[in-house]
Formats: sequence, C-alpha cells, structure tokens
Amino acid sequence: MTTDQPVLMPPLPDMVIEPLVRAALAEDLGTYGDITTRTVIPAGTRYQASIRAREAGVASGLQLAAIAFRLIDPDLRLRVLIPDGSAFAVGDVLAEIEGEAASILSAERVALNFAGRLSGIATQTAAFVAETRGTSTRITCTRKTTPGLRIVEKQAVLHGGGFNHRFSLSDAILIKDNHIAAAGGIRAVLRAVKARASHMIRTEIEVDRLDQLAEVLDEGGADVVLLDNMTTPMLRDAVAMAMGRIVLEASGTMRLDRIAEVAATGVDYISVGALTHSSRTLDLGLDF
Repeated sequence: MTTDQPVLMPPLPDMVIEPLVRAALAEDLGTYGDITTRTVIPAGTRYQASIRAREAGVASGLQLAAIAFRLIDPDLRLRVLIPDGSAFAVGDVLAEIEGEAASILSAERVALNFAGRLSGIATQTAAFVAETRGTSTRITCTRKTTPGLRIVEKQAVLHGGGFNHRFSLSDAILIKDNHIAAAGGIRAVLRAVKARASHMIRTEIEVDRLDQLAEVLDEGGADVVLLDNMTTPMLRDAVAMAMGRIVLEASGTMRLDRIAEVAATGVDYISVGALTHSSRTLDLGLDF
C-alpha cells in the first residue's frame, strides 16, 4: 500500500496502534470472514473508493483507517487527501482507495468506525479550543476514555488543537478528594509527596474551596492545582490568590457554552472529560 499524506504533526508509530486495528478487524471478520463479499463479489473485481465527509469537521483516525485497509490487503493503494488534524467541509474526500473491491469492502466498517469516532473527538475539541481564543488558556482531556483506545483518543484531542492530561496513573501524582480524606488532609498528603515522591514526578492536587487553595499555597509541594466545580467568580478569585505561583486547572461542569468565561478568568488549563467520553461520531462514508 502507498500513502501520500502531508504530516501536520508527528503520527503515532504504526506498530503502537496496529494491535488496536487488528483486534477490531478480528472482531468484525468473526470466525468465517466476510461471507457477504465472498459470496457476491467476483474475484479480481477492482474499484476505486472514496472516504467522503457527510458533515464538516476535523480529521482524525485516518492513520488507523489506512492500517485497516493494509492489514486486509497490502496491495491496496490508499491516498490521504485531508490528513489528520486538518479541517474539512461537507462533501470533501478525505482519502481514496484503489484495488480489489472485496478487500475494500471487508475493511470498510472498521476503517470508518475509527475515522468517524476519532474525527468526532477532534471536531469537538476544536470547538472547545475556539472558545479560548484571545486567552492563554489551554483545553485538555482527561482519562475518561474508551477502554483500550486511550492512546488514539488522546491523539484525536491533539488533532483538534487540545492538549493531553495524564495517560495513566503512573504519569504523575494527582491527589483527588478521596486521597485527601484517606490520608488525613491537604497538609498530610503534600508532606507525604515531599517526603516520598521522585524529583522527576509532577504533582497536582484537587481543591473545591478557596480556603483549601490557600492551604496548598501555604504548604507547598504541588505543581498544579485542580480547581474542581468552582463557580466563575471563585475561579477568578483563585487566579488572584495564586498570583502566577502555581499552574491552575479548572475542571467540572465545563460545557462548551461556559468555556469562554472560564478562560477569561486566567486559569492555565480547562480539563474536559466530555472530549473523549461524550463526543459524537462524525458521519463519514465510503463511496464506490
């Protein structure tokens, strides 16, 4: 397979994401393969097909779609016209595939599932990012991802112009309210971090009240404070209290219609779980 794709940002290595595509194809092909195609399409039938947008959005998942076609038939020729991270309009052709019709049809659903799902995440992320224009606030995702698909869903957030939060529990220390309750309070958890954590690990702590933020600022030991479910005036007060001494992340009830006013408070990051857990799959189709 040949792929002509201008690179807007470094893609993930194929070897990292190929197992995801391989598992999806195995699920779809079942125990006996594509019996419809094998029954009705004569061997040697060749066609050219297009992945076409039925609504506007931002592309993501075309790398996975290409892998799906390649795994089914390495002789298929695929040309990506609108690469991951690029905006497209209704009717635009994202990619063209040429070769055995049976191979194209057998890979079609898995390819479109990945491209539609991930383009939906990229598109929703781009909408949130647009609400932060004119500020220095960044939109970031969370770990509220589809089990097994975190790496590609977080890549889709990058394609939409967002940023990534932790990929796993081992990436950084994130002290939530339950950690604080179990450990005996804010000062107790921060002192434990200062005593035990590696100097290579960053620490974030969650607070939902301004007096808790004051306690964190007084104690020290955190790099980032997660301001959870605070009102916009509270977020503004938190920024004033911190005076740039610590990174501030707003989280909780971060709907699209609220992002502009939250970004205007001066917080550094807004984390949005909905980017990955509630984005709608974009409508893409494959046409012969």
